[in-house]
Amino acid sequence: MDDERRVEALRFLDILDTPAEERFDRLTRLARRLFDVPIALVSLVDQDRQWFKSSAGLDVRETDRDLAFCAHAIHGDGVFIVPDARADERFADNPLVAGPPHIGFYAGCPITDMNQQKMGTLCIIDCRPRELSKDDIDALKDLAAIAERELAMVKLATLDELTSLANRRGFMTLAHNSLELCSRHGMPATLVFIDLYRFKEINDEHGHMEGDRALVSFANTLVNTCRSADIVARLGGDEFVAFLPNASQRAAEGYIARLHEALEEHNRDADRGYEIQFSSGIIEFHPEQHQTIDDLLLAGDALMYESKEQDEADRA
Repeated sequence: MDDERRVEALRFLDILDTPAEERFDRLTRLARRLFDVPIALVSLVDQDRQWFKSSAGLDVRETDRDLAFCAHAIHGDGVFIVPDARADERFADNPLVAGPPHIGFYAGCPITDMNQQKMGTLCIIDCRPRELSKDDIDALKDLAAIAERELAMVKLATLDELTSLANRRGFMTLAHNSLELCSRHGMPATLVFIDLYRFKEINDEHGHMEGDRALVSFANTLVNTCRSADIVARLGGDEFVAFLPNASQRAAEGYIARLHEALEEHNRDADRGYEIQFSSGIIEFHPEQHQTIDDLLLAGDALMYESKEQDEADRA
């Protein structure tokens, strides 16, 4: 591995020392829950340090590269596992093992850029020795693949400028990876297609600036209502979508109920002379019916329009 070229590629991403981002923090929170570990990191290995784009369970943002387990992990192609750091002669005297955070177990999967240069790892750490099953290793690889896509998205136009949610392109990338993860591990997943009700009237009666304000308010309510692992996006105009991994139809219905309650509270507090309302279509993932995210979007869109027609009839 040409480390000089690798570091040059990392710095070209222009991501080092940037603020925390939900797209990466979502992954490390999910990794902590999935593997029941106290620490999960998205670690980028610079020339003399490892820097954490996301650090769930660890307060520091970087450590010396000489101490970094991740600096070893990037030399291989597979998951680098240290079952018992205290019994491993490479790490037994490492200050991160002998002292805080008292690493007893480490597993890291390399993450690469679009040119296959290894940027760092998505890794999990425990204070006690342990092993990983084949399914665990596959799950860690899946999360690392999502982290790779997120790195690629840093340089791609995948965010909606107005709301800062993922746009359609960004959503398709993120949701595709999340759907594959759910499918591989037999987890349920549900998509919610959302359309704002009578949004055109807000623009016509209050102006487009107020319409933009309404879109941002709705986007913020979506984010604040969803779980950390959920993926929400603005597809365009007044259309939004939420992909809920590890969530059944019933769980998605609960999410929509909470969203309605949150919007009612927002409308009361904002008192802008209009109410933000929405119609939605909920579609649960079934492998025999849905092969792709596009399949779920089409089905959710159809259900949303049925719901919208019923809403309009009820409000007439």
